[in-house]
Amino acid sequence: MFLVLLIVLIIICFVLVGGVLMQAGTGGGLAAMGGGASTDTFLGGRQAATILTKATWWLGGIFLGICLILAVLSTQSATPRSVLEGEQVAPTPVAPQPQQQLPIDVEPQPQQPTPNPN
Repeated sequence: MFLVLLIVLIIICFVLVGGVLMQAGTGGGLAAMGGGASTDTFLGGRQAATILTKATWWLGGIFLGICLILAVLSTQSATPRSVLEGEQVAPTPVAPQPQQQLPIDVEPQPQQPTPNPN
């Protein structure tokens, strides 16, 4: 379910971007906010709603709705867990090794008396 909604969200995203880019601008933008701009241009004015405008509003609403559903689904499926809660495998005991002699016989060196400096 999560993967299907995610794929639908990505498709709607691309269609929404294309729909917004195909719409005609209002003509003024930020440049019309300067001197001599009427309040209609400043507030955006009322335009006739085209099929592209209505489709953009609907797709935007569906996009936000699917985002909300995906956010809820992602928090429910992923419960926070500690690394320490995982299954711990008991270590296998190591058998004691028999005492072995080193292959080299080392004889202690006789200590030489230190010379007296007096």
